[in-house]
Amino acid sequence: MSTLWEKIKKDFRGIKVGIDEVQVIDLGHVKRDVDLTIKNLVLEEDPTLKRNCCWLIWELARKLEIYPSSIYHLYKARGKGEISGFTVPAMNLRTFTYSQARAIFRVAKKHNAGAFIFEIATSEINYTDQKPMEYTAMVLGAAIREEYKGPVFIQGDHFQINASNFHKDNQQEINKIKTLIKESVNSGFYNIDIDSSTLVDLDKDNINAQQELNYKVCAELTEFIRSIQPQGITITVGGEIGEVGKKNSTPEELRAFMDGYLSNIDSRDLGISKLSIQTGTFHGGVVLPDGSIANVNLDFETLGNLSEISRKEYNLAGCVQHGASTLQTDAFHKFPEVETAEIHLATEFQNIVYENLPMFLKEQIYEWLVKNFSQERKPEDTYEQFIYKTRKKALGPFKKDLFSLKQDVKNKISIELEKEFEFLFVQFNLQNTKDLVNKYIQPVTVVKKLSDFQF
Repeated sequence: MSTLWEKIKKDFRGIKVGIDEVQVIDLGHVKRDVDLTIKNLVLEEDPTLKRNCCWLIWELARKLEIYPSSIYHLYKARGKGEISGFTVPAMNLRTFTYSQARAIFRVAKKHNAGAFIFEIATSEINYTDQKPMEYTAMVLGAAIREEYKGPVFIQGDHFQINASNFHKDNQQEINKIKTLIKESVNSGFYNIDIDSSTLVDLDKDNINAQQELNYKVCAELTEFIRSIQPQGITITVGGEIGEVGKKNSTPEELRAFMDGYLSNIDSRDLGISKLSIQTGTFHGGVVLPDGSIANVNLDFETLGNLSEISRKEYNLAGCVQHGASTLQTDAFHKFPEVETAEIHLATEFQNIVYENLPMFLKEQIYEWLVKNFSQERKPEDTYEQFIYKTRKKALGPFKKDLFSLKQDVKNKISIELEKEFEFLFVQFNLQNTKDLVNKYIQPVTVVKKLSDFQF
């Protein structure tokens, strides 16, 4: 491995890599060096080499004034009523992460936008084969490549308690999430969404009892996050009261959760900044027999009402909408209208990638899915429904194939993704939010040694 790493370092033209130090010697060649580093990160297997590539990107980003950051203070300002009128998109990049992130930064620069988040969920980390450290490197590498400067928000999405495992051994399940949180924070995830809504028990007699396990576990994990956050950074924490795809949330549930949660944390001012609720959506959408997605009757009244309660009574930034990327296009402008704090988007980006893949690769992937996941096909599912539901699970096994596609194919996909990102940024009123980010977010430099990275 050392021979390969030494060879890679000799190929760099714009940077010089020493022990625990990266020097910029020629900005004109830095972009090429970043491309080379990302390529080795994705295609090479050696964990030490991958670790070195992640550290190199981290330190290079720091030298170029690109900082993994928490959006906490922007959300606090929103909770106080100082800012409003836009919705922060949290975008799950399951594949083509480097290319997708580059497209997002291009759109952000075009519109002077700064209030947007890159995120990845626990399940996605596994089936897309993207560890937190690698995900961060992809995003920061894209920022370097597109000459974006300033705070960059990276988030752990749905750090979720498995209810079955919890009821068998609650501490073991909580410790599992704490281990994931620690790895993610060490990788620059300074925004964490806790999902203990799986512990809500609607069979209990009253709403407080229904939410009790949810708010107690969320409080415990919040306190853990506060104990490990880097000096100078207040990590943004989110909670959740309604599991996506289940019954719509109510004001009574919000208040029961928040009152119970706040009574279980040390500092009311350092609690969660936002709350995910259920308003009628499903992750990935509802798939029709022909593989298309059904229109969703999203309850914007509930979203607006609960967002207002969360701000006025608890000083949160507002509520968070999940499972929204496949909504009909005429719905997106409504989110800032009802003061939705944050919206999570994933599946449509994946759909755009699949729609533009070469037929030979798409056929290989679909054949692999039939071979490996046929047992997950429900008797009533058509072939198209089965493929749509399972194709996300091919992104990890085919990661290298996707990354190694011809550049003209990748360019075509990037163009289509960039159109989607631009549409969303405009719908969410993100123009000139970079100015707000610069006002409320003070970048904190986190210097890392090579030994700080474990892969």
